[in-house]
Amino acid sequence: MIALPMGDLTFPPGFRWGTATSAHQVEGGNRHNDWWVWEQEGRVRGGQRSGEACRWWTDAEADFDRAAALHQNAHRLSIEWSRIEPVPDRWDEAALDRYRQLVAALRARGLEPMVTLHHFTNPRWLAERGGWERADTPARFVRFVERVIPALREHVALWCTLNEPVGWALSAYGAGRWPPGRRSLRAVRRVLDNLARAHAAAYRAIHRLQPEAQVGIAHYIRLFDPADPRSPLDRAVAAGYDRVVNRAFLDALTRGAARPLDFLGVNYYTRDRVAFDLRRPGRLFGRRFPTPGAPQSDGGYGEIYPEGMYRALHLAARYAAVLYVTENGLPDADDDQRGAFIVDHLRAVRRAIADGLSVRGYYHWSLVDNFEWTEGWSLRFGLIAVDPTTQERRLRPSARLYAEICRRNALP
Repeated sequence: MIALPMGDLTFPPGFRWGTATSAHQVEGGNRHNDWWVWEQEGRVRGGQRSGEACRWWTDAEADFDRAAALHQNAHRLSIEWSRIEPVPDRWDEAALDRYRQLVAALRARGLEPMVTLHHFTNPRWLAERGGWERADTPARFVRFVERVIPALREHVALWCTLNEPVGWALSAYGAGRWPPGRRSLRAVRRVLDNLARAHAAAYRAIHRLQPEAQVGIAHYIRLFDPADPRSPLDRAVAAGYDRVVNRAFLDALTRGAARPLDFLGVNYYTRDRVAFDLRRPGRLFGRRFPTPGAPQSDGGYGEIYPEGMYRALHLAARYAAVLYVTENGLPDADDDQRGAFIVDHLRAVRRAIADGLSVRGYYHWSLVDNFEWTEGWSLRFGLIAVDPTTQERRLRPSARLYAEICRRNALP
């Protein structure tokens, strides 16, 4: 990608303008995965459940029409493993056919699909057997991948094997907030090792089945800055968080001559200030908080820090030559922050491109309000508002702003 002059507000020709979703958050009725069980056990805020979600399993095409009308030319979605393999070694061809319909429908509307193969959910049977702590799970995952690729490769060239492997492992096996609710650093290390093995093996399998494919991961990058830059202890703790969350997995994945990343997806939302705190050994002796006085999004989700996008892309560029912003957004039910958030973060993307970074696309999180994991329906990320009871859609003003950016391939 050719670097563009900073004064020019246009983006490179062929830039992908899209939104991102995940299967469990929008499809509805995913009864065979571990998150469904978690919801039935009352582990979600207010006892909420995904239920029918946004009804994408039957009616996604209507929202694809809305995305196309908003001048988007790409969409990132995920495949639900438990639909394809609801019980061990039994494959649901009708589910594969439905996913084939979905990616074909995107193509027919001028929306290029990017498909994520693991986005936080696991088949219930896999979880009951020990999930990603088991040494044979990477091979199980690759068998699933080998079913998906031949079914969808006619319409899909961009594949994310894993979504936010580090954040997922820490939430599910470290903090115990997500299924299976484990709290073990040893388990986190084991799971991350298995995820790295799974990605590398899936990367090879995809290229064997579809040589022209582009394969990467969507990696969560959260910035950690010392509360007091003059404090050696604050700096050391911030660097430790940065190492664990942002760099260690990518270092392991790209070590050696074989670098199984055709691109790296960047999921960027926020940053933390970090102060040394001797009372928190389980948190790497760190206390995290937003910058005092800085704007924040709904629900205490995090500080709004557009400069972090520029920094995150430069960090990611150390690991891959081709980058995508695979997620970026904020919860904003009344839509009073989202428009400026989009413009300011895209200015940061544009700066990175002007520096010579090969950023190929931007996928806003999200097209529609969806079921936000343990927060349920309390956080509203959509360009399009969704009432989960009536399934009524309402276009937010920020959707029209983003549509104009997509149409012009340039910032306003």
